[in-house]
Amino acid sequence: MPSDPFTAQSGTPSRRAVLAGLSASVAAASLGLPGPAFAQAAPVKLRVGVIPILGAAPIFVADKEGWLKQAGLDASVTTFESGPNMTQALASGTIDVYVAGVAPLAVARARGVDVKVVTATAVEEMTFVATGRLARHFAPGVSPAEAFKHYRAAAGAPARLATQPAGSVPNTTLQHWLWEVGKVDKADVTVVPMGIDATQQAVLVGAVEGATVREPAVTIVQGRDPSIKLVALGGEMFPGQPGTVVAVTAAFLEKHPTPSQGLVDAIVRATRLIQQAPDRVAPHIEAALGKGITDVATIRKALASPASKFVADPRSIVEPTAAMQRYQVTLGALDKELPLDGLFEPKFFLKAAASQ
Repeated sequence: MPSDPFTAQSGTPSRRAVLAGLSASVAAASLGLPGPAFAQAAPVKLRVGVIPILGAAPIFVADKEGWLKQAGLDASVTTFESGPNMTQALASGTIDVYVAGVAPLAVARARGVDVKVVTATAVEEMTFVATGRLARHFAPGVSPAEAFKHYRAAAGAPARLATQPAGSVPNTTLQHWLWEVGKVDKADVTVVPMGIDATQQAVLVGAVEGATVREPAVTIVQGRDPSIKLVALGGEMFPGQPGTVVAVTAAFLEKHPTPSQGLVDAIVRATRLIQQAPDRVAPHIEAALGKGITDVATIRKALASPASKFVADPRSIVEPTAAMQRYQVTLGALDKELPLDGLFEPKFFLKAAASQ
C-alpha cells in the first residue's frame, strides 16, 4: 500500500488524523463544546485577591458568566479582610490581581510593588450605619456633631465606631466625615479598627454603636435589625469617594498582555450587565458573597441600594484618589503624598469600552 504523503515519519500527523481532528472540531463547535486539546492554548493561571463586598461583584459576574475562561484565564480567588492586608500578598507575589479599595495601592507602589489599576468597579461605596442606641440621636435637623454629643451625654461614654485599619478607604472616609464634614468632637467617639466580617458582626450584636459598611452588609444588617439606621452615604462622607478597583501586577501585564486585556474586557462587560440586568447577576453575586448569611433577594435589594454605584472607567477616580491621599497625610496615615504617576493604566479600559 502506498504511503500517505502526510505520514508521520517526520513527526507530522497523517492526513487521516488531521481530517479526524477537523471533524471533531466542527462537531464540537456545533454543540458549543471545546475542540480537541491540541487546538487550545493552556489557560493562564490568574490568582485574584478580593474583599467580599458588592463593589467586587464584576469579577464574580465575569467568572460565573464564563467570560474569564473565554479570555483564556483560569481564575482562583482568595478573600482578604482589608486592602492593606492584600497589598502584602501583592508584595509577596502570591496574587496577581487586587480587587479592593484604591488607597493602599499608592503605598504599595512606594514600597516597590509594581501594580497598575486597569479598571474601577464602584465608587462612593462606604456608608455609615448607626445601631438603635445611637440612631435615635440622629433625628431630622440634628447634625452629626450634635448627635454624637447627645449620645455621649446619655450613655456616659463616647460612641464606639468600627471601621477597617488606618490607611484603608473605610477608615479615611469615616474620619473625613467625622472631623471635616460633621465637625464631631473627638471626645464624643472612639474609632475601633477591625476586619470587615468582624465589623458586621459587631454592629449586629451591639458591640459598637456605629460602623462604616458597604453593600451587601448595609442591606443585611438592616434586614436583621430594623433599628439600624443608614446615616450617611459615601458621597456625603467623602465627595467622589474612590471605591473598589481592579489592579494587576506589572509582571502579569507584561507576560500576559492578551489575557490581561481579556480580563478588563470581562470586567467592563460585567459592570454593564450589573447595571442593566440585576436579576440575572444577583445569583452569581450571592454564590460568591452569600456564605450562608444572605440570599438572592437580599443581593438584589443591595444592588438597588443608593450605596451601590458601579463605574468602570479608572480615569474617573484619579483626582478623588489624590484628594483622599492628601487627607491621609493630614491624618498621619501617610508621611507624605505619594506620586500617582504610573498607578493608573487606562489603555485596557479604553480598548474594552471601544470594542463594546
